[in-house]
Amino acid sequence: MWKKSKVSAFTLLECLVALLVLSGSLLVFEGLTKLIHHELIYQETGLEKKWLVFADQLRYEFEGVRLVKVENNRLYVDKLGQQLSFGKSKSDDFRKTNDKGQGYQPMLYQVASVAIHQERDIVQIDITFDNGWERSFVYRFKEKV
Repeated sequence: MWKKSKVSAFTLLECLVALLVLSGSLLVFEGLTKLIHHELIYQETGLEKKWLVFADQLRYEFEGVRLVKVENNRLYVDKLGQQLSFGKSKSDDFRKTNDKGQGYQPMLYQVASVAIHQERDIVQIDITFDNGWERSFVYRFKEKV
């Protein structure tokens, strides 16, 4: 009747296991790509990263400058004879300009409000973002001898 042959074949069970492994791998790959996509979006729009970059940039800008005054929520400094001003613009950014408000160098976006306080040679800049997040930057100006 039936002859038994010794030819190896791909059984139905092996086929089902292969399909299960393949679909599982695709699901894991899809999950990882979604995770990477969300991480990239977060890093592009993350205020924390922008705040850290802003704080470093502001620290660099204040090195070697002389504090002139704090007035109307603006910080005025003298950098090698050039008068500079830092503060919130009429739009949603914190920017650096000259003392007359000319020039356009935004340093931080999505800013709702800014409060700048001075106590002797220490300046504190309190920033509230559009999403309600609040941060403070404190800097001590050193007088040149």
